[in-house]
Amino acid sequence: MTEETTFLTPAAHARLVEELETLKTDGRREIEARIAEARSHGDLRENADYDAAKNDQGLMEARIRHLEHLIQTAEVRGVEDTGGKVEVGTVVSFVDADGDETEVFVAPQENKVPGMILASPTSPLGKALLGASVGDEVSYQAPAGTFKVRVESVRPYEA
Repeated sequence: MTEETTFLTPAAHARLVEELETLKTDGRREIEARIAEARSHGDLRENADYDAAKNDQGLMEARIRHLEHLIQTAEVRGVEDTGGKVEVGTVVSFVDADGDETEVFVAPQENKVPGMILASPTSPLGKALLGASVGDEVSYQAPAGTFKVRVESVRPYEA
């Protein structure tokens, strides 16, 4: 995986493809209708509805370009048994210094799953966890200080 490549689970890939298709069809039609309605109100120089619609159009087109780039450069794959090693696409349980157990999904932001904490592989925690095995203690530097966690379990993510 290169810096340009983003790991996506099959479910995340399907969700992004669906969002892209919706934006390119329904989203564009809705914005066109809003712009046409705002134009019918007259003078465009002092037309807040027109300005808002054009702004929303720009934001939507930027999102479309972002999604197209993600989809084109994504590595879509599920994770097989990793032999207890943390890699992108695994769910990791760890215990912190206070004895609290936490479970995180190690994956880029685009793989966000409702109800799961996401640890991006570029975040301090995600970087520290990558390559660790069950029983390993890892430490990472965060804005609030240095933290240590012990890896308790590692399993492939299943949608």
